[in-house]
Amino acid sequence: MPHHKSCKKRLKQAKKQNAYNKHYKSMMKTALKKVKNSENKEDAKVNVIAAQSILDKLVIKGILKKNNASNKKSKLMKFAEKMQIIIFKL
Repeated sequence: MPHHKSCKKRLKQAKKQNAYNKHYKSMMKTALKKVKNSENKEDAKVNVIAAQSILDKLVIKGILKKNNASNKKSKLMKFAEKMQIIIFKL
């Protein structure tokens, strides 16, 4: 149990932020799984673009570090190349 009023406040804020981050991280994981489980090239292409967009949003919101998102995007692009999906890099 916290002994100070400020500690109580920090605990409440941490719980709220944890729930916020958990929502976005699960959204990211779902998007990455959709890419890996896509069956045809058209779906995979759409899913790769959506996943990249989500990763960029998480960097802007401060949930993911820039390099972490960059590494995840790089792995996505390697996967897309294996499936021979043509994606124009912006």
